[in-house]
Amino acid sequence: MAQQGEAQQARQETRRLSGGMITSLIGLAVLVIFIIENRMRIKIRFLAWHFIWPLWVYTIVIALFGALAWFGLGVIRRHRRRRERRER
Repeated sequence: MAQQGEAQQARQETRRLSGGMITSLIGLAVLVIFIIENRMRIKIRFLAWHFIWPLWVYTIVIALFGALAWFGLGVIRRHRRRRERRER
């Protein structure tokens, strides 16, 4: 009986949303609202390149770059923690 109670409690804990997940969902909702409200076309100049994109495409591209950087920093941090644990 005790094992069933512990297993059920573990399942309930995994169903809860973490703070990071809630923050990510809120950020995604804000991004979607921003995209819906800003559909104009903008001229982008980057180094020698000049092009015109809808603002929502630019927003998604920048958000993806930001997400990749955030993910990369998390991977680096986890790697450092693992290495520190192994050294101990």
